[in-house]
Amino acid sequence: MKTDVVYAMTDEGEKLAVIDVTNAAFAVGATDEELAAMAEQYILEAGRQQEIPAALREALRSSKLGRGLMAASGTFLDGMMTYQLKLGPENLGDGASPIDQRIAASFPAFTARLRLQDMARLLEDGLAGAAMAEPRRRISLLNVGGGPGSDSWNSLILLRDKYAHLLADRKIVIAVMDLDQRGPAFGARALDALCAAEAPLSGLKIELLHFGYEWSCAGRLREVLHELRAGDSLCGISSEGALFEYGSDEEIVSNLKALHAGTAADSIVVGSVTRDGKPVRASLIANRVSTRPRTIEAFRTLAKQGGWVVQEVIERPFSYNVRLVKS
Repeated sequence: MKTDVVYAMTDEGEKLAVIDVTNAAFAVGATDEELAAMAEQYILEAGRQQEIPAALREALRSSKLGRGLMAASGTFLDGMMTYQLKLGPENLGDGASPIDQRIAASFPAFTARLRLQDMARLLEDGLAGAAMAEPRRRISLLNVGGGPGSDSWNSLILLRDKYAHLLADRKIVIAVMDLDQRGPAFGARALDALCAAEAPLSGLKIELLHFGYEWSCAGRLREVLHELRAGDSLCGISSEGALFEYGSDEEIVSNLKALHAGTAADSIVVGSVTRDGKPVRASLIANRVSTRPRTIEAFRTLAKQGGWVVQEVIERPFSYNVRLVKS
């Protein structure tokens, strides 16, 4: 497994590692039994948690990740902060505090890293067959609420790693649909680093486009799909930690309908669905992030209303990581 890490700059001038899930520096794994044990320990510790002491609250304010988590209370964690949680404690950089290290090593951060790997593999596996059948067909990766778009670029790394020449001489576009600008800006620099000589995507020409988007306005999604010529493209749509976790039933269905209407018949959608269960309930108490837990049966119903079928489900403690195909 690879060990060389590439880096890119944030808008604030900070050098961050670029996540490559095929690199030993970032790859994580656990058996179902190990995850269950970690989840039980997390629930137990969350149940003991009382009001945060003043000293700890002050320490969190002095921590980059701590400030981000506190700011997300009652709302959501922004794309760049979520990305940094997925770096792991060893890759935070020289400026990381001990509190940052502890947060990055926490069970929720570990599962966020697993979630990214799941998304990339669900995309790669869903796109590979059509990509091999049509070697010149344009690939459009649409990322809804995607921040830097790390699941999209990691799916390309996996495709190239598994099928060496599959992406050569092919038009590839990653379109990130997000209100935030910092995440997509970092994503564009990360792609430049990944496409440099001897890097994981060296020699490829991948364009990253950013479109401001609120998922309550599905009409905008239809416009972007038309602009991307998604109806002719091999299209992989992803929404990791975004639409299916924070969106209302109506928003999820309206977005899925727009995606169904504006993409080719072999398009796929992957995403994470907040899982209704004890770990999520403990997390909502501890972190007060406003996700909307659902059963997988409830999500299957929403997918069907939007014109999609749940093809594959990976069950994780905090989420169902899913791939959808058109019905």
